[in-house]
Amino acid sequence: MLVVLPPSETKAPGGDGPPLDLDSLSSPELNPVRRKLGEALAGLAADVPASLAALGISARQSDEVTRNAELFSSATLPWLRRYTGVLYDALDAKSFRKPALVKAQRRLAVASALFGVVTGDDRIPAYRLSGGTSLPGFGTLASVWRPVLEPVFAGIDDLVVDLRSGTYATLARIPGAVTVRVVTEDVSGARKTVSHFNKAYKGKLAGVLATIPREPSTVDGLLRVITKAGLNIERTGEHELEMLTEH
Repeated sequence: MLVVLPPSETKAPGGDGPPLDLDSLSSPELNPVRRKLGEALAGLAADVPASLAALGISARQSDEVTRNAELFSSATLPWLRRYTGVLYDALDAKSFRKPALVKAQRRLAVASALFGVVTGDDRIPAYRLSGGTSLPGFGTLASVWRPVLEPVFAGIDDLVVDLRSGTYATLARIPGAVTVRVVTEDVSGARKTVSHFNKAYKGKLAGVLATIPREPSTVDGLLRVITKAGLNIERTGEHELEMLTEH
């Protein structure tokens, strides 16, 4: 089983590992695009106003441009420690003991605008690049990633649970992946997609799937283990699930 997560805009600073080594990352076939995008992002950082405009951030966030300038020289962290925010707080990987961490590294991956996908113990630096960004000379990131990233996903034989947000789902399709929609139900029984609690519930779900003793290989098996963990989830299609919030 592979659970594909969205990244986060916020990232832990610093690191305890050597500078970025693309050859050490999983899915090495993505390295030509990773290098091309990384060099473009680091080069763009020499022009702070242009970087702010391309990244869609304000001058108060100019430290994000500095991070990009130091992309190939700054310290790295395992990706599970690098990404922060609501989803990753709910996932709570920092609380995993070693056996659980080993499972999480094998079962979890994150979609990335810069790296395509990272998993395992991949170490990455802090950076700023969102899935909806268009870097000068590149067009949309979807047009850059789709031709090389879709074959990587198509080669996965295991059950895939796709928890990506819409922006990152456009970077590459994952054939046969199970998607999860977080919903709330009003008094009439009508359901609508949740925005506020969406990341927290997906983080909880990822934490469950990362650490359960046995990996499910079917959608029905997936439903059973999620329900057993106390989450309210239903199957709404061949590869679609809905998770009902308590709010």
